[in-house]
Amino acid sequence: MEGLGTSLKIPDLWQQEAVNYLKEGKDVVVHAPTGAGKTYIFELLMKAGFKHQAIYTVPTRALANDKLYEWRRQGWNVGIATGDIAEKTDAPVVVATLETQKNRLLKGEGPGLLVIDEYQMLGDPSRGVNYELAVASAPPGTQLLLLSGSVGNPQKVVSWLRRIGRDAEIVYRHERPVPQDEIMLEALSDRLPGNIRGFWPRFIARALAADFGPILVFAPRRHAAEDLARQLSAALPLPEWLELTPEQKHLAGDPMAKLLRNRIAFHHSGLSYQQRAGLIEPLAKKGQLRVIVATTGLAAGINFCMKSVLVTDREYQAGNRSQLVRPDELLQMFGRAGRRGLDEKGYVLVAPGKPRLNEARPLQLRRSPHIDWGSFHAVMHEARREGESPVSAAESLSERLFSERPVELGLRQLNISTASHSLVHKAEAESASNAPRPKIKEMLNSEGEWERQRPRSKVRLGETLIHAKGRWKNALRLPESLARIQVGNLCKLGGEAGNIYGRQVALAMMPQAANSGSVTLVKWMYQQVRAHYGQLDPEARLPGRYWRLEHFERDLVPLLPYFTQGGKVLDLIEHKGLISARLDYSGAQVFARVDSHGRALINPPFRVVEPPPFPTFAELAGPPAGLQHARSTPAQWWHQLGLIDEHKCPTRRGVIFSFFNHGEGLAIAAALEDESYALEDLLYDLANLRAGHRFEEYEDASARLGNVCRLRYHGLTCPGYLEQGVPPEYGNGAAEVLAKIRTSPGSRAELVTENLRHGDIERALLEWRSILNHICFAPDYHWERWRELKELARVFVATYFSLAQVSDLPELTHAQRQRFNCRLRW
Repeated sequence: MEGLGTSLKIPDLWQQEAVNYLKEGKDVVVHAPTGAGKTYIFELLMKAGFKHQAIYTVPTRALANDKLYEWRRQGWNVGIATGDIAEKTDAPVVVATLETQKNRLLKGEGPGLLVIDEYQMLGDPSRGVNYELAVASAPPGTQLLLLSGSVGNPQKVVSWLRRIGRDAEIVYRHERPVPQDEIMLEALSDRLPGNIRGFWPRFIARALAADFGPILVFAPRRHAAEDLARQLSAALPLPEWLELTPEQKHLAGDPMAKLLRNRIAFHHSGLSYQQRAGLIEPLAKKGQLRVIVATTGLAAGINFCMKSVLVTDREYQAGNRSQLVRPDELLQMFGRAGRRGLDEKGYVLVAPGKPRLNEARPLQLRRSPHIDWGSFHAVMHEARREGESPVSAAESLSERLFSERPVELGLRQLNISTASHSLVHKAEAESASNAPRPKIKEMLNSEGEWERQRPRSKVRLGETLIHAKGRWKNALRLPESLARIQVGNLCKLGGEAGNIYGRQVALAMMPQAANSGSVTLVKWMYQQVRAHYGQLDPEARLPGRYWRLEHFERDLVPLLPYFTQGGKVLDLIEHKGLISARLDYSGAQVFARVDSHGRALINPPFRVVEPPPFPTFAELAGPPAGLQHARSTPAQWWHQLGLIDEHKCPTRRGVIFSFFNHGEGLAIAAALEDESYALEDLLYDLANLRAGHRFEEYEDASARLGNVCRLRYHGLTCPGYLEQGVPPEYGNGAAEVLAKIRTSPGSRAELVTENLRHGDIERALLEWRSILNHICFAPDYHWERWRELKELARVFVATYFSLAQVSDLPELTHAQRQRFNCRLRW
């Protein structure tokens, strides 16, 4: 969803046309390019005195927060509902993610106006079913306003709305407010300083020198985005640094703060929301940054424009899979080129062999091949309670879907006696032959055997092993074990410490004058001492460089383990007036992986392999024999998974499933059916449901939820709902990480790795809170285990998440609000 420049005051004719249709009570589908001012239609309607509640839905939480801040700054009374946060939901305007409104719409309860921004999400393979059901089930009293600039067939959406009895009109705006040109980077002058090296740094330097900055660069993966940002920061000269406030430096963290000082940034989902929305994006909007390198997968969540856009690759990382950039995704990315009110033109920068402007095209919208099973079960369950036919209710809903012909559910044709047999055979055959299996990591243990990679834990360095030249050796017998210690020099320790490596570090100079009893601290020691005493008492006078020898030995030498990353003083040495300490690191705490033999291994060799095929879970669960092939309809899947009974009514499992999105309800129902599964454990294990693959190295006991789910559903793959028996976004390890953070908040920094970032942990926490909130507000059902889980979740949310609210973001300084001329000069 694009931001709207403050210069837009008088509405264009197409915006007035859309507002007039809405005032007449019609639904409106708006097709207009990025930056044209689609959001302004909604703002005009609200300012004209719209008398009912309006729900403005966006694809991501970040965009919802952006609109909340923007409209509250304008003095609007605005609430928010994003799953993890529900605040002032009875306000005249509520910003929301669409999934939070689904249950309300299925009950026939809707706001006066439902805005669906970026409605091309109807075609999304995962979330499209929720968007489709929201439109299909919106009651007649709810007007719809659908906004997008990347749909190639918006008239088809209007025809769908009219077919289901809605009075809909379409409003077009074809011209971009800022026209775009394509610039071939090879054609730009290469007269650059010789110290600017590297393929991308030189191309981007050419563009900045030709006044095509600021530039938004899309890179395929997180590491690629960070590496390129660091390369640019090191290579590009800058005459004027960006000054950050202490609060901004703390928020950014040291690596990002250094990049921002050079007016460079990276932007990906591993950053926290506060870093993205409170620092990088505001600085980008004010023209303070020269280059931002963003990941392609986060393109839909960017709400700022820059003068130029460069896409570096056609392939990008989505979760743990790689996929090609679609033409409509290119359109979204290139649409960020050109700032309304600032640029006469936007520029698409093209490197040899990289994506070009003519490859970007709108999406020809068609419905997902899947349907929202949960919504159908909710409708069927409600029909049964009212004494009506569940089959007829489901078929009536299917007739309203985004399809010219009713979607075939297969309920009337379902043969209960044979459906489960035929489907199990088909699902297992597909699972074994076609469905991609996730890879697992194995590590080489101390006995030379391959075993599942273990999570890292803290151990003493002297008790660890390192693999070198094909053998495992005591870590401290190899110099590389201390390579990351940045103080002193490597040395060998003899005597009681044994033939191991340590560090020898200079501490102070002996007195020069004969009668002086004071030693002089060397520079690094002096800096450490001042920092230490400054933290103890910021108001106290800090010590100087001269210390009485007895005070030096009594007060400072015991602090050396804190100053040297855990080195214990073995002895003090005086040589030519220089006092040094030899440090033993046997007791220093490090992260290592403890293998099945109880030995701690540092960075063991690892390999990636395919796990045993999940049909073994089906064998354990005892699937029927003598199966035959059959074409699977939704009804066949539903019966096979135990979601409907012989009367084609939702079972207890089917009802619980209907309370949730995608396959999450399947996992929760399976866990509740296992009476031995303690609900207190399940409460934490739910954090794994949307965790993905990044937490796997911390996996421990929480894998039980996944195993219960696999066994219950025979390791089946049901597109959109189960992959090898678990929900598609399921990933072990998040429960362990969040549990540790809850009991020890200061441990978060220790849990961050190359693959697991602060933003990943923040997102996992938000998703966990969202699931628990979902359970709290889900419908009641007469099953004691379900009611106990609801009550447990309610108490937990009220205590642990009681302070959860929309957080304030830091303000920019006056200097940061002034535009910076980022043209490269030397």
